[in-house]
Amino acid sequence: MNLRFTKMHGLGNDFMVIDGINQPLPENGLPFPADEIRRLGSRHFGVGFDQMLIVQPAQGEADFRYRILNADGSEVSQCGNGARCFARFVREQGLTQKQDIVVETAAGQMTLSVTDDEQVTVDMGAPRWAPDAIPMTAKGEADSYFLVSGTQAWEVGAVGLGNPHCTLLVENVDTAPVESAGPLLECHEQFPERVNVGFMQVVSREEIRLRVYERGAGETLACGSGACAAVVIGQRRGWLDNAVTVHLPGGSLHIEYHGEGGIRMTGPASHVYDGSIDIKTD
Repeated sequence: MNLRFTKMHGLGNDFMVIDGINQPLPENGLPFPADEIRRLGSRHFGVGFDQMLIVQPAQGEADFRYRILNADGSEVSQCGNGARCFARFVREQGLTQKQDIVVETAAGQMTLSVTDDEQVTVDMGAPRWAPDAIPMTAKGEADSYFLVSGTQAWEVGAVGLGNPHCTLLVENVDTAPVESAGPLLECHEQFPERVNVGFMQVVSREEIRLRVYERGAGETLACGSGACAAVVIGQRRGWLDNAVTVHLPGGSLHIEYHGEGGIRMTGPASHVYDGSIDIKTD
């Protein structure tokens, strides 16, 4: 099967975006076999991406259905950088001319708003603090939790944003133990669906630096939902104000949250190239 796709990125967090409306896709659980997704995600043998994004017809009253597959073949419910690319993709492909686009995700509906300067603001929904909603195994909701693995222990904040996040405070993100602690925390037994791990350096009440080790992808150049998680966790601990600039390795995002309603994330989305590739469907 020959598949048309577009390569995009949001601050270096890169995606293979597929129009599942104007071209047929197999539909048997995952839209493609997991081993084929891993091949396509390979930066040596395939297209290379952190996530595959699929545009499908909405099943309800939204404009589109938005699906996200990690490079390891697993499906996830939320990706903020991907959502911005999704919004730009459907407009560039002529699938809609709306500036406010409602999409269905596995975590519920979300609204993507394209600004006049082609930035995209995403309503990421309200943070979910209860352990069952993250999901996380804990005795009760708390501002922070201690996670132990072998002889190591970390104090983290944890929140659900359609996918699970935990964030650690570090003195300097440049020397943070992302490569060693990231994999241990991603698969920690207290997170039954694994977890995205953020390493946050507070620069001021309105500015942080952040690196994120994403479940199923490893460290990425940017993580939109991870930026939102770090900000609301920092707000809950009293470290941050309502509007924060988050500096990630791939660039910066603007995050706003005022204690109720949804978290609003604003940032760019970039088109890289269009292509086609032969895929195996069984």
